[in-house]
Amino acid sequence: METLNNIFGAINGVVWGPLMLILLLGVGLYLQLGLKFLPIRKLGMGFRLMWQGRDRKPRPGETAKVLDEGEISPFNALMTALSATIGTGNIAGVATAIALGGPGAVFWMWITALVGMATKFAEAVLAVRYRETDSTGYHVGGPMFYIKNGLGKKWLWLGGAFAFFGAVAAFGIGNTVQSNSVADALSSTFGFPHWITGVVIMVLAGAVILGGIKRIAKVAGKLVPIMGILYVFAGLIVLVINAGQIGEAFSMIFYYAFNPHAAMGGFAGAAVMAAIRFGVARGIFSNEAGLGSAPIAHAAAQTKNPVRQGLIAMLGTFIDTIIVCSITALVILTAGVWETGEAGASLTALSFDEALPGMGNQIVSLALAVFAFTTILGWSFYGEKCFQFLFGTRSIMLYRVLFVLAIPLGAMAQLGFIWLMADTFNAMMAIPNLIALGLLSPVVFKLARDYFDGKEILPGEELDHDKS
Repeated sequence: METLNNIFGAINGVVWGPLMLILLLGVGLYLQLGLKFLPIRKLGMGFRLMWQGRDRKPRPGETAKVLDEGEISPFNALMTALSATIGTGNIAGVATAIALGGPGAVFWMWITALVGMATKFAEAVLAVRYRETDSTGYHVGGPMFYIKNGLGKKWLWLGGAFAFFGAVAAFGIGNTVQSNSVADALSSTFGFPHWITGVVIMVLAGAVILGGIKRIAKVAGKLVPIMGILYVFAGLIVLVINAGQIGEAFSMIFYYAFNPHAAMGGFAGAAVMAAIRFGVARGIFSNEAGLGSAPIAHAAAQTKNPVRQGLIAMLGTFIDTIIVCSITALVILTAGVWETGEAGASLTALSFDEALPGMGNQIVSLALAVFAFTTILGWSFYGEKCFQFLFGTRSIMLYRVLFVLAIPLGAMAQLGFIWLMADTFNAMMAIPNLIALGLLSPVVFKLARDYFDGKEILPGEELDHDKS
């Protein structure tokens, strides 16, 4: 086991090292420039399309067929993607970035998000453009399909590599790690035994996951907006209480993004490179831009237009990092306890508790529980589609059952090695995806140009997943 730990530790140091972060940022910046900053310029349009893309009945004169080109509404596709991204990264990840990289890490998280909006846009455009219809009539898509159908059969091995990494990573980053985080939080705050938490999550998640993407999307479409708004609202209450410190917090974020922070209190100090490294790494961990997970959900959207779904998809990065992560960061920096040496979710809980004594810890624990629960739902779908790509449609139910059964095991286990392995495979998902995004970027640029020139934009040809 020690040998395996060492092997995965060495690989993890490379795949989450400076080269990978430069690659993720580089591809995102290239796409942002190639799109002429379209994701930032069209942010308002994205929000309008998201609102219009909720579940609805056909308008007068509009046939139901228009709404049936996918399994879930464009809005619920975004909520499903957000269910997987708004999670422990927004609570523990932000705190870790500040604890290890100083306040300047928040600035680099923002930069990562602005660049990542272009990456998410491109991923969703390609996901809808190259999606297929499987033997059950459901739309399937994502990096493995835009590699296969966009780059051709000679690149099929690369799509297979992505699917393998995704199917394995889902059990870790999207399942056992999440249930373990919830069990720890509820045990320390409310005294619940780990096994009870694990069984409860298994039953609740199983009832949703076994129902497939329509049930997952329906739950995500209700739970994600509610939980997101409530968490932001709680954060805003804290910021009103700490209003006098907000100016200083922003000042620290911008100053320490370019200047080293000296050690003081329990804080070990941080160089500028540490601020960049942890800001970028935790930002990507939180919003998953470039990892290739979100386009799997967007491929199931009821839409005929790849660019419209891309404009909705890019909001995921904006909402996750610019809004939710920023709230967490400002709560931590205005509370004045970030230099105590605490890190992770406990630092976020301590910061909330400073402003709301006796309540802050409970707020963070409950938020973490709900965030982690929805992350399990979203990642179950990602892993299932990766598994389906490798083993066919008939393998879906097997994956769902195994995924659900793994939840209580994660809640009770010591996850050191599982976390390391999952984190490694999570990063390795990005490599095939980034290669595909780079090679298929001319398709993204052309489709975006054509859409805004008023030309008709169509999804890719309808392919049969099990026969092609």
